[in-house]
Amino acid sequence: MSSSSPADLAVTFRSVPRRLHEAQGDAPHEVIAGPSSELQGLLGEAARLVGTDEDAITIADGIADVPADAWDESVLKRLREIALDIGRLLRHIAALSEADG
Repeated sequence: MSSSSPADLAVTFRSVPRRLHEAQGDAPHEVIAGPSSELQGLLGEAARLVGTDEDAITIADGIADVPADAWDESVLKRLREIALDIGRLLRHIAALSEADG
């Protein structure tokens, strides 16, 4: 993800709701509350960086709306880090869900 383009990041953020739903499965919220809360915090940070609300789809749209040559490199770098952290949390949620079921 370190060399991902803004378009790649938009795709990544756009997939978060589906991936979260798949990762959670039938696990009760209490089982995944910690990493789920951390994930929401990361979405909040990404939203602030992009200037949108905290919905992953809205963040993706905000990323896609910025021309590739108009990005501040430090913002783009942080969005890449956030995307990697979200992936890690989704894998953790999936593992917790599997262990619960």
